Amino acid sequence: MATDRKILLLGSGFVAGPAVGYLLRRPENHLTIACRRISHAEALANLYPRTTPISLDVNDKQALDEAVSKHDLVISLIPYTAHPLVIESAIKFKKNVVTTSYVSPAMKAFDQAAKENGITILNEVGLDPGIDHLYAIKTINEVHSNGGKIISFISYCGGLPAPEASNNPLGYKFSWSSRGIVEIPGHQLMQVAKPYVIYPAFAFLAYPNRDSTPFREFYNIPEAQTIVRGTLRYQGFTDFVKVLVDIGLLNSSEQDYLTPDAPDITWRDVLAKVLGVTDNSESNLRANITSRISGIPEEDMDRILRGFKWIGLFSDNNVERRGTLLDTLCATLEEKMQYAEGERDMVLLQHKFEVETKDGKRETWTSTLLEYGKPPGPSAMATTVGTPCGIAAQLVLDGVIEKKGVLAPYTLDIINPIIENLEKEGIKVIEEKVEY
Repeated sequence: MATDRKILLLGSGFVAGPAVGYLLRRPENHLTIACRRISHAEALANLYPRTTPISLDVNDKQALDEAVSKHDLVISLIPYTAHPLVIESAIKFKKNVVTTSYVSPAMKAFDQAAKENGITILNEVGLDPGIDHLYAIKTINEVHSNGGKIISFISYCGGLPAPEASNNPLGYKFSWSSRGIVEIPGHQLMQVAKPYVIYPAFAFLAYPNRDSTPFREFYNIPEAQTIVRGTLRYQGFTDFVKVLVDIGLLNSSEQDYLTPDAPDITWRDVLAKVLGVTDNSESNLRANITSRISGIPEEDMDRILRGFKWIGLFSDNNVERRGTLLDTLCATLEEKMQYAEGERDMVLLQHKFEVETKDGKRETWTSTLLEYGKPPGPSAMATTVGTPCGIAAQLVLDGVIEKKGVLAPYTLDIINPIIENLEKEGIKVIEEKVEY
């Protein structure tokens, strides 16, 4: 009979369910679900056997140490800025850790201590980062082992509403906080977005989302002339965001009139302040916005302004004052752009490799994942982030992944067993190649 295993899960957010469900198939696994708010932990724990909800603030070092010390492995699904606190505690008590976050410099600083204490801190085992790494390294290794070269690596990933649920001006919906989504794009970024075809039925725009140059080293492709990792959105999204940026609605500096104790203010008055006009009539606001925007065709500008009206930016509705224009806008977007009951989300990931074979032929290889949510079950995003996280945690518990240090899935000893188990869960990437 297997020895009981105790797992501490920090956070109960949208991706936690599939991870918990996967781990609890094994009868020896017992989970403690820890959140700052006990009600959040209880809501998830009530859905599964062998779970114990607790209230825990990871900033309380003594409480964190006490919780970590009682478990065999910690899964940290809290914001990445708090991971160093968790890792420090885990090293103290020689406990393994799994996260879905990118390895930050603050996390990487614990690498030597983790090795010296014989523990595994495995990160980047979600979707992006996560599944993207698995199939990039798999293909790159296959090309290299056959004497070939990677000339170009282009990878785009999007978490989107399924087409039938993309029924708003941004073609986008939020199943969690919107701030990170709308904060990323800037003036230049939106201007380089370009149409990108994966399947003809989807009208996508693609734009870079991070500095991709470190992946030349991470993926061991020094020969690659082009490396791009980016984001997919439906066409129309980037022009809409560009207008929000250009008129100043994504400003993240504090505004006196948006503090919680400021007087009530309507969206129409906020927009007038942002535009620096006293006439807050809809016609004047529309004219001012149009006069400030260049490079967007008139028919698209009309569509964007209809979207402004749909969101309520020309209305007499009082805003939810959150201190900054960005956060105040996010409050409205989160309210207006939720998934309705029964609506599906969608995840689409594609790697495109331009390959030169050993005998000098050129080929295009692609790896494509298309996953839909299954209402009322988990979303596609929760499935594709939570499932690999649960798999990775189980593989660490079982000693299949035994490498020590602060790690990401960049080597075959980590990648292959995760892929094998992912495919058993029905999460399969379609791999194709075309010679030209």
